[in-house]
Amino acid sequence: MNQIAIGKFIAKCHNNMTKNVILSILFSATLLIGIMVCLICNIAISGNLTWSFIPVSSIIFAWIISFPSIILGKRGIIVSLVSLSVFIVPFLFLLGILLKTKEVFSVGAVTAVVSIVFLWIIVAVFKCIERKLAALGTTFLSAIPFMVIVNVILSKMIEKPVLGVWDMLSIFILLLLAFVSFICDHAKKKGLMK
Repeated sequence: MNQIAIGKFIAKCHNNMTKNVILSILFSATLLIGIMVCLICNIAISGNLTWSFIPVSSIIFAWIISFPSIILGKRGIIVSLVSLSVFIVPFLFLLGILLKTKEVFSVGAVTAVVSIVFLWIIVAVFKCIERKLAALGTTFLSAIPFMVIVNVILSKMIEKPVLGVWDMLSIFILLLLAFVSFICDHAKKKGLMK
């Protein structure tokens, strides 16, 4: 690379970082306003802080998960996924306490752990398979056993049927999406589409 190209690349990176910083400030300010509105409404209605802890903790959780992706762009997606992996179970525990419902934690934590594993599998698929459409098709296919695993877990915990009509429809749609993804990948590989 010549020095002009390097200079343009550095300027582009600097402009993207500046844009990301501005977006992250606006995002944080918006969430902070939401927190303040919840607290003010709660105090105005109840005279003290009661229900506002639920939306406030949810807003803080959303900020912790989203902020790395906003500030770092594409590079922040993995950091956001790590944050989600680390903070989802404590958040569900706190939410269960605030709602005074133990099922929020017991059912939510098990489902969350399985979901986090699935999200990391998706990351691995997209890292290992270079062709994005093939990776997308693989993700759609892997969503089917994931859905069945979640349904089996839920059927044992809350006596839900393992597969219902909507589950069968979801499986059909996932198979259709996988088929379309693989067909598009094949067409792109053969040069039939860009």
